[in-house]
Amino acid sequence: MFIGEYQHAIDAKNRIIIPTKFREGLGNEFILTKGLDGCLYIYTLPEWTIMEEKLKKLPLTSKDARAFVRFFFSGANEITIDKQGRALIPQNLCEYAGLQKEIVSIGVSTRIEIWAKNKWDEYNDSDMNFDEIAEKMMELGI
Repeated sequence: MFIGEYQHAIDAKNRIIIPTKFREGLGNEFILTKGLDGCLYIYTLPEWTIMEEKLKKLPLTSKDARAFVRFFFSGANEITIDKQGRALIPQNLCEYAGLQKEIVSIGVSTRIEIWAKNKWDEYNDSDMNFDEIAEKMMELGI
C-alpha cells in the first residue's frame, strides 16, 4: 500500500527520485502511464496486470470504453529504477503532466501519482467540498 506525500524535483534529463518508502513497494520495475486530473499514475507490475484485466473486459462497442483504453495504454511505459533510485520519465508524459521543476509524489493505496507541484497546489486549493464528496462516497458504500 502506498501512502504519503513527497515533494522533490525533476532534473534536466527528466529523471525523478522515487521516494524510498515507495521504492520498497514498487520493486525495480513498474508501469508509468497517463493519469486522470493531469497527473501520472505508477502501478506495480502485479497491480498493472489487475488493471489490464479490468480494462480488457470493457465492451469494445462502447465509444467511451475504447477512448479510455486508448488513453490509458497509449501512455503506458515500463520503467526501471536506476541504482540511485531514479526513474526516467518519457518526454511525452512530462508534457502531459506539465512536469518542469518541482513535483509531488503521492501514495494512493494501490498506485502512486506524480503531479507537477503547481497542479497539485491548484487541486488542493480548489473549491472542492470534501464533506459533500464524503457523502457521495457513502452512496458508493464507502
